[in-house]
Amino acid sequence: MKKATQRLTAILFCLFIGGFGVLHILLPDRQFSEVENRYLAQFPTFSWEKLKDGTYTAGIETYLEDQFPFRDDWMGLKTRYEWLLGKREFNDIYLCGDRLISKVTKSEKADKNLTYVQQLMEKTDLPVYFGLIPTAAEVLRDQLPDGAPTMDQLSYIQQSKDSGAIYVDMAGVLAEHADEDIFYRTDHHWTSLGAYYGYTALMEAMGVTPEPLGEAAIVSEDFNGTLYSSSGVHWLTPDTMERYVDGEGITVTVNDGMTTSTHGLYVEENLEGKDKYTYFMGGNNPLYIIENPNALTDQKLLVVRDSYSDSLAPFLSQYFSEIHLLDLRYYRTPVAAYAEQNGMDAIFVCYSVDNFQKDTDVVYLGQ
Repeated sequence: MKKATQRLTAILFCLFIGGFGVLHILLPDRQFSEVENRYLAQFPTFSWEKLKDGTYTAGIETYLEDQFPFRDDWMGLKTRYEWLLGKREFNDIYLCGDRLISKVTKSEKADKNLTYVQQLMEKTDLPVYFGLIPTAAEVLRDQLPDGAPTMDQLSYIQQSKDSGAIYVDMAGVLAEHADEDIFYRTDHHWTSLGAYYGYTALMEAMGVTPEPLGEAAIVSEDFNGTLYSSSGVHWLTPDTMERYVDGEGITVTVNDGMTTSTHGLYVEENLEGKDKYTYFMGGNNPLYIIENPNALTDQKLLVVRDSYSDSLAPFLSQYFSEIHLLDLRYYRTPVAAYAEQNGMDAIFVCYSVDNFQKDTDVVYLGQ
């Protein structure tokens, strides 16, 4: 009886392994994982040199992992099993009830990066506004699992006041509205509502009365963001995306580093793909120039940005006739010189705390 059970177990195991081997051969290789929001490894090209240095066998291993049959389903099952065992942190992302919050760890570059804003102040006569956006890990700190380690972002924002730039109190305005939907539950960005409150903080720092919020228009009800992709937690209800500015008459010129193109304030077709946040502006590109002939003023604003500014830009476009959104990760140029050459009236340095404190390219602020 015992031997029969062992034989049956061995047969079932071989069928299981063999079955997946057959599926691996029969199923076509996938180019892209919508769930993980990344390109998957393809079968590596053979060469004797790659075989000798080990890169070929390493490539085979990565290929087999990425193309494993029903990979997305197995990953979700694994995460669900770990959750049932009490785990609440998945790939540096905390599961906090019905939302995901990314852990923020202080970088060794953090303090040095603040000095580049001081250097920018020395290189331009334009008013420079500086606003660091605390992430959900700070604003919604009370929702984190007990004892969960995360950076003290408020202390870092307090340090930023010493830069000499005009302080934009993003932290204060977001804290006032922490009980509202100001951050997505499956993505690390703020929502359009959160971006609006950030806009009001900038306008108040400029001595300008903010425009009223207006009525929300729902653009998507099935947004699963970057935290959904990275954590493996795939059972939360998708986010709803909204916009408050219709964008009529506004033109956006995109410089992708090689060519330029134009589109409206929003990129509707991106709502059909996985990365729906790129509906705002179009995604990460070196430079965007927004022009609104119907803006309240003829002023030009340079925004040194990360992706949080993409959903902030529609609100800014109501006041400024021209906004240049400069991403130093891809457009490596001295900021003061760019502002002078393009006739800017003011500079706004706007990053999330997490991105700013670890970014290696903010050095261009001080050049």
